[in-house]
Amino acid sequence: MILYPAIDLKDGQAVRLLRGEMEQATVFNDDPAAQALAFAKAGARWLHLVDLNGAFAGEPVNAAPVERILESVEIPTQLGGGIRDMGTIERWLEKGLSRVILGTVAVEKPELVREAAKAFPGQVAVGLDARNGRVATKGWAEETEHQVTDLARSFEDAGIAAIVYTDIDRDGAMGGPNIPATEALARAVSIPVIASGGVSSLADLERLKATGVISGAISGRALYDGALDLREALDLLG
Repeated sequence: MILYPAIDLKDGQAVRLLRGEMEQATVFNDDPAAQALAFAKAGARWLHLVDLNGAFAGEPVNAAPVERILESVEIPTQLGGGIRDMGTIERWLEKGLSRVILGTVAVEKPELVREAAKAFPGQVAVGLDARNGRVATKGWAEETEHQVTDLARSFEDAGIAAIVYTDIDRDGAMGGPNIPATEALARAVSIPVIASGGVSSLADLERLKATGVISGAISGRALYDGALDLREALDLLG
């Protein structure tokens, strides 16, 4: 199981939100590239980036700090937030991203997900962010009627690389991930599922790994607060 340290970008800074609320942002680093380098030097195998402003704007907003991160580290990096057309997907992959995460368009333009996954094998993931099992879009501001599992199953034959599943009510709250829901999703589809939201301790990682079906976990606030030591976590996951 892969641990993805998270760098959430708001106004050029590395921040963490509480349950997706932009006004509940805590700044952890004014230099996201330095933070990325620190994670890489600690042994991280991947990085997870989110353009928070972009998620609301519907287009990239924090492009400059993302590009500086890509210049600073050599480990693979995935990015979500504001990626809603083929041109943006192509530009980010050309700049060195290893994987783009498509969230809002997975609901609004599923055909774009399929087109992108076919054009860029292994480089397109779907982000499914949910409250009470229903997918939320546009920076979590709009809740839809789509059930997470149903939407995930609709992409079974699309060739996407992974599903990033976030329980919004757990995100940034340091209360542990929604393991039952994440495990159920992972068992419902053949697509690799990455857990996000509330991953805050070695015990959380042990429980996620013990399911045997969850391929990765994203953690942010816990790494910044010191509740989770990155090197210990990486040693645990092997």
